[in-house]
Amino acid sequence: MKYLTPLKIEIKKLDIKESYFFGDVEFEGNEYKINIQGEWKEKLLKLPFKLGNEKKVLVRLTGPNDIVVEDYLMYRGISEWVEIDSKYILHFVADHQDKFDTLEIYHEDNLDSTN
Repeated sequence: MKYLTPLKIEIKKLDIKESYFFGDVEFEGNEYKINIQGEWKEKLLKLPFKLGNEKKVLVRLTGPNDIVVEDYLMYRGISEWVEIDSKYILHFVADHQDKFDTLEIYHEDNLDSTN
């Protein structure tokens, strides 16, 4: 599978709460809040800016020492902060706290259509 350059969002801080993570990210000089929680009805992504049509996107969190977790989520439009609803990502982040510094988003304009 061939990937082009993703949207890259810097993770400034992720704090664990009772059953989710809440923190701060920066994208193109703007700071936003981020919330990572388990999905309720569907795995989804919402962003504080327009990404395109509501389609499946690849969401990847990375950090130093080659740590990575990724999941395919449905992009569901605009929210006041970055919202990631994925039990898989939530549980992996819980097991590897303070090890992520980048959120990458691959969408239809930069995700190869052969997947």
